[in-house]
Amino acid sequence: MPAPETPDSPAETPADVALRHGRAAIDLPLGILRATVGSFHPKHLPPLLRATYARELVSWLFLPFMLGAIEGGTIAIVVKKAFTGAVDPWALNLAVTILTAAPNFANLTSFLWSAAARGRPKVPFISGLQVATSILVALVAAMPMNAAGLWGAVILIGLARTTWTGVITLRTAVWRNNYPKANRASIAGRMATVQSIVLAAAGWIVGFAMDANPVSFRVAFPMLAAVGLYGNQIYRKVRLRGQKRLARAELQGRAGPSFTLHPVSMGRALVRSGREMWTTLDEDRHYRQFMWWMSVFGFGNLMLFAPLAIYLNDRFEVSYLKGILINTIIPLAVMPLAIPMWARLLDRGHVIEFRAVHGWTFVAASACMWLGALADSLLLFEIASVILGLGFAGGVLAWNLGHHDFAPAHKDGQYMAVHVTLNGLRGLLAPIAAYLLYEWLAPRGHAAEVFLICTAVNVIGVLGFIRMRKELRRERARRAAEAGEPATVPSAGEAN
Repeated sequence: MPAPETPDSPAETPADVALRHGRAAIDLPLGILRATVGSFHPKHLPPLLRATYARELVSWLFLPFMLGAIEGGTIAIVVKKAFTGAVDPWALNLAVTILTAAPNFANLTSFLWSAAARGRPKVPFISGLQVATSILVALVAAMPMNAAGLWGAVILIGLARTTWTGVITLRTAVWRNNYPKANRASIAGRMATVQSIVLAAAGWIVGFAMDANPVSFRVAFPMLAAVGLYGNQIYRKVRLRGQKRLARAELQGRAGPSFTLHPVSMGRALVRSGREMWTTLDEDRHYRQFMWWMSVFGFGNLMLFAPLAIYLNDRFEVSYLKGILINTIIPLAVMPLAIPMWARLLDRGHVIEFRAVHGWTFVAASACMWLGALADSLLLFEIASVILGLGFAGGVLAWNLGHHDFAPAHKDGQYMAVHVTLNGLRGLLAPIAAYLLYEWLAPRGHAAEVFLICTAVNVIGVLGFIRMRKELRRERARRAAEAGEPATVPSAGEAN
């Protein structure tokens, strides 16, 4: 509203009005930015949580840099473009498929990590895995630009994703013991927000460097790995509340014995872990159903990324930075904006209810890719990338916290390992299925149909979540009627 005129205050000129509105236009986003950044401050948490939260949050400002070098969308574009002409096209597309799948099929080792850390201090174990990941990332820089170098890079990146699987699997136990349910989703959301921003920054660094010089990965990868090692130095100071109590619970047999990294012991642990997985699914009907529909839904999602990286390069011949922008940077940049919304939804309800809403984002993204391929429109792929960011924002929360709505506290790692292992199975099969479909359909001019098939599978998965949501609400209403109380959202483990 214009300032009132007084004898000592002349009327505003048009330039004054424009300046005032310009300042308001700047102050509003700055105020939102300050409020958003301020919400990450430890003072917004109960005093008991602040020190641990602060150390962990700061460590995630640095740790993801080394992971950003081998992020599925980033490394797929780098390898596809860098090795084009150096190896056979079918072999290169297969390597790209494996690299996009690596973050997920490495999850097959989740049970091994869960068993290896059983009864042991979690933070030092996680810290060691972070160091191993950084070293493996740095070694990628030594690979030559030929077929041997291609497959050497694939092996190193696969091993790095395997060690990182251990970090993901065990990190949830740290969160569950350090942060109460009421704060857990919001804290996990802040960690995921920081990680997405750092991963996007790392992707931009790699894309910019590779466009400037195609062999700059020999410097960029070790540099990013070194930043990750610095973050590791901070993370190793995080304290796990109730570590001794958790170790006793694990070693008393409620979650099975630990094992050493000896080949025979690992083989026995693999058999034992498979038995534990089967027992968990057999005893928990709700979790078994949830894992089934997650497998269907996740299969459609995981089919998307190998064809996306290959199609962008083969059809549009995008630059390194443009390809990484669509595959990695845009989704990761969108995530921080959407995570608070999804965190509130997950805090208020059961993960089944969450997935029944959240799943439609991936349906929309895959459908947009299909339309982009039909219309030969790079813009539609960019829009799909934005929608993927919305989906990833919710997915990262449900991925890390969703099993808490089913698992007893002392079986948290076991339930997470089931989820991660099943994700590894579909992470192995889905990209291969997409690769075979693409190699069959693309030469016949039907590459778009690959994205249509992904969309159809996603829709089936979401419909499964909706069916489970109806069953959950009926059961909740029945329990409330029996207790003579209003229906409420079930607590963790109530769905058992």
